Amino acid sequence: MTLSDIVTRRGAKRLSSNDGKRILLVDLNNFASFPTLAVGLLVASLRNAGHRVDLLVPLAYDVPAAAREKPDRLHHKWMRALHLSTTPGLIVFRNAMRSAFYWYHRRPHETVIREVGRALDQRPDILLLSAYLQHHATVVELCRLAKERSVPVLLGGPAFNLKGTTEAWRTIPGLTAIYGGEADLVAPELVTAILAKQDMSGVPGITLSDGRGTPAAPPFRELDRSSVPDFTDFPWDRYPVRIVPIMTGRGCQWGRCLFCSDVVSANGRTFRTRSVESVLNEMREQSRRCATTNFLFLDLKLNSNPHLLRGLVEHVQTAVPGAQWIGTVHVDRRQDNGLSRNELRAAARAGMRRVSFGLESGSQHVLDLMDKGSSVEGNEAFIRHASEAGISVRCTMFQGFPGETAEDLSMTADFLVRNERYIDRVRFNDFSILEDTPIWHKLMAEANSYPGLSIKGIDKRHAKASYAYTPSRHPEYRRARARVLEAVYGINRRPLRDEARMFDGLM
Repeated sequence: MTLSDIVTRRGAKRLSSNDGKRILLVDLNNFASFPTLAVGLLVASLRNAGHRVDLLVPLAYDVPAAAREKPDRLHHKWMRALHLSTTPGLIVFRNAMRSAFYWYHRRPHETVIREVGRALDQRPDILLLSAYLQHHATVVELCRLAKERSVPVLLGGPAFNLKGTTEAWRTIPGLTAIYGGEADLVAPELVTAILAKQDMSGVPGITLSDGRGTPAAPPFRELDRSSVPDFTDFPWDRYPVRIVPIMTGRGCQWGRCLFCSDVVSANGRTFRTRSVESVLNEMREQSRRCATTNFLFLDLKLNSNPHLLRGLVEHVQTAVPGAQWIGTVHVDRRQDNGLSRNELRAAARAGMRRVSFGLESGSQHVLDLMDKGSSVEGNEAFIRHASEAGISVRCTMFQGFPGETAEDLSMTADFLVRNERYIDRVRFNDFSILEDTPIWHKLMAEANSYPGLSIKGIDKRHAKASYAYTPSRHPEYRRARARVLEAVYGINRRPLRDEARMFDGLM
């Protein structure tokens, strides 16, 4: 039974503009370059149902926002080396520095607290918070302010379908409920149910502050029924370039990488796709509303449905003349993955300016351990074909996946050196063990399932496990990593090619 069914059975009716509730929605995600897509969907859904929504975006008050990447300077090189160090004598110092860094960047910002407090003084009917896990301290403070004013609080975000995480967050004083699903259609009825103090035991995806919870909300499948996101109230004057976020589908066609937390998040579970016509209509409408032809596709893998990607490439310039766009893909081994040399050239002609993908490693051995579904040769061909087509290439990688050796990491260094001229940015980080991923479940079931890897603790609040990987401390491994980091710095210090510069830092 859906929430809409529950509300309808109890005699509730769709709200008109005369009986809608006043909702304060705070977007803690606060991106530096574009509006938050999920929040735009939520605003549209609530307003279409007759609610009044007051959106508070910290960037509008000059709160420093999240920017992904910038060209490397020498200090970035040394900071990265310290962050990733596994030298025995430095590990304690490194961990202390990491803790200090995370504390500083996760602390509540006084401007956010002040402005939300002022908005709460206007007595909205309910406070909605959209948050990532790093916002815990801020959510605690905002819930305190709401409790003082007797305003109920509903919290949502991509990780709140994870049981361990919601259990760690639900006890925040002043928090009414957490919703761990996709709220495209159910948001208005969800607000109504909370304000009417209805029994929510039949509402999928709900966790109440007293510990009562319901089964997971099923993935939302009828994506074409979603409203066109409403970005009206975002601080467009603060963004360096007007760029509209959009998705053609949710989830990932592959969905098997052992480390991936995206496909276990609320909106990443199972692959679902929209129609080409729906996507093009949204692009056309957002171009009109937001006065721009620049788009950021936030799909986990834009080529999960090659047919849709080809339709986008074929028709986007007709729908939005002059459109420029970027996205993320999965360079998998399918016979048709939509990323052939000719298809990349067609995408560049259709306005694709930048592409990102998970390279992860230059070793086939490690890619197979990850169940990545890709090959070193295929990754290399893709990088070169995309670059030759005029598309700026960005890739993500990490060290320390269990089973990775010094030889594997040396192969990664060789790969980067070999393809240095074709790659514009590399994001290189530590391997993370995140809640509900396949490798998480394997380690929770059998702690010694991966030789050399030992779990040190579980951080339920941030949905991750801390660990030690012994092979990464060996001198040969550290020397190989130094070669990788030197190659990463050599790539990241270069400016982006001109046609992609407006999209720098977006992914």
